[in-house]
Amino acid sequence: MDHLPADLTRALYRHMRTARDLDTEAIALQRQGVFPAYVSVRGQEAAQVASASALDPARDFVFPTYREMASALAYGVEMVGYMATHRALWHGGLYDVAASRFGAVNAVVGGPVPHAVGWAVGERLRGDDGVALAYFGDGASSEGDVHEAMNFAGVLGAPVVFFCQNNQWALSVPNERQVAGGSVSARAEGYGMPGVLVDGNDAGAVYEATAEAVARARRGEGPTVVEALTYRVEPHSTSDDPGRYRDDAEAQRWRDRDPVTLLREALLAAGHADEALLSETDARARQEAERIRDGVASAPEPDGSELFTHVFRETTEELTRQRRTWQEEVEL
Repeated sequence: MDHLPADLTRALYRHMRTARDLDTEAIALQRQGVFPAYVSVRGQEAAQVASASALDPARDFVFPTYREMASALAYGVEMVGYMATHRALWHGGLYDVAASRFGAVNAVVGGPVPHAVGWAVGERLRGDDGVALAYFGDGASSEGDVHEAMNFAGVLGAPVVFFCQNNQWALSVPNERQVAGGSVSARAEGYGMPGVLVDGNDAGAVYEATAEAVARARRGEGPTVVEALTYRVEPHSTSDDPGRYRDDAEAQRWRDRDPVTLLREALLAAGHADEALLSETDARARQEAERIRDGVASAPEPDGSELFTHVFRETTEELTRQRRTWQEEVEL
């Protein structure tokens, strides 16, 4: 970690600490009934924050799954609008996807990957030098969409970073029952691209691997698979019970390698921060998490008429009839 700039490592820690606190607040919101459901990012903050921080938000584009809250935070997305996604207030949340250059939450397993490749091919056809980063999990790596997208990107040399957060559980299915060949990154050779396996709990290692993959794509040298080996220490979602399918002792071993704690210790060891500075950072992170929590909890629900908006590019007679009926009932 001491070979990364001090300001970068401090920024990584600030984002990871804020994401950790916001994750705790989000779980509480779900328990209180504000969120119908939520998927925790705890234990994956280094993989997410460091990878997103290696991109240029002015020209690159991120295609997330449903578990990239920490990535969105580090990328500079407006977080009240982003977290509103979990309240199911509006399709894709209340933030501007195009302006943020950070895609809407995608719950289709493997779904963001072909989208990223399509954007990347279009970027090159426009003559621009942006890079797409596609997030996906170890379970998604078994989906046909991912295979087809990687093959297409390899053939066309598309500027894509395929970033796999291998948290070792595809919901209740462990790696050894659905990842052949030893690792996800090992598959990259078959698609004509390099594959890199990195410690997903080491923010510095993730940042360097992603930055090199981004630079390679920007130079026109094609895609890369980066596999960040980490662990899903919390349940798959707030409706999951991992005690039914895994030994908590394994999860505890990974909790002991907590990425936030590891980065904090590395900052102190490298002389990039002292306890006073980190305590101040922790306090500001809590304040920011609470600000976002309060903002999303109090966000107004959209007008009911938006049920009929953006369904089709051009409305239909049936949709017009339904909207008229709804309006009449509202006015009663």
